[in-house]
Amino acid sequence: MSTFATPEDIAHRTEAATRAAVEAGRELGLEITEGKVLYELFSVVVHLAPSPVVARIPTVLPHTTTPESLAKRQQRELDVAQWLHDQGTPVIPPSPLVERTPVRKNGFSITFWPFTDEDRSKEPDYVKNAELTADLHKALRDYPGELDFLSSAEPQFVREGLQRLAGLDIVSAEDLARARAEWEVLEPLASDEAEFRKRFPGIDLQPIHGDSPPANIFASTNGPLFSDFELITRGPVEWDLGGLGPEYEAAYNRGASRNGLRDLDKEVLRFVNAIGAIRVLAYLSVADQLPAMVEFMQPFIDQWRDTDPYA
Repeated sequence: MSTFATPEDIAHRTEAATRAAVEAGRELGLEITEGKVLYELFSVVVHLAPSPVVARIPTVLPHTTTPESLAKRQQRELDVAQWLHDQGTPVIPPSPLVERTPVRKNGFSITFWPFTDEDRSKEPDYVKNAELTADLHKALRDYPGELDFLSSAEPQFVREGLQRLAGLDIVSAEDLARARAEWEVLEPLASDEAEFRKRFPGIDLQPIHGDSPPANIFASTNGPLFSDFELITRGPVEWDLGGLGPEYEAAYNRGASRNGLRDLDKEVLRFVNAIGAIRVLAYLSVADQLPAMVEFMQPFIDQWRDTDPYA
């Protein structure tokens, strides 16, 4: 692993991403006087003021990501968000002011979205959001676009990420050995639909959000909006509730009942929770790009240690 990024390095990366978004937006004909950074972590989100457009620029990426795979992922996100919007589902759709496609600029891949006012009058209700996730699943069932099976599990990245962690002091040897042993069992189920179906017969697969929709519902001044479909995929609905716990699972089941959908399956939840924990460990292999990740991920690793190994 290379030297960890310093705060100055991260600030420079954010500035470069912002500059790329402003330049790309101007080339698309948008009126832009400045780029205002609204959020930064794995991506930088920039308001291209005064245009009512927000640019999202992924900046912390796995080593397995290529410009081509990133653009493909972003195009799928744009397509599904537009389709949901067209069906009347409350989502943040792509910006109608530019072409619905990712734009490559200065080494960054950029997508464009409408600037949306946020309701800051109350704290997010993630339990309620878990119930609303069932509404999204019902809406997604008829999505006609082609989606890969559990691509958001990122099996190649997880396998190689665990290998890259060997010998580094950010993960203990004991944790890494356990993670590798569990991944030997989990990877075939996460990467091969036929193997998944053999292990979990009768579990239906459908388009799913892929990246914890309860945490990605935007509280707009006009109501909650589903957002951030970067990891859109096809799989069991349990994937979207992974790692959230019984209170959130019960809330989802209430929403599922209201929508005529099935309850969450306990064994599939155990499967997706195990994958989620191993992915957390694997993502420490890119902590050189975002050092704060080490501390941020620790509670998830501590929780994983208290569970029985997946077999």
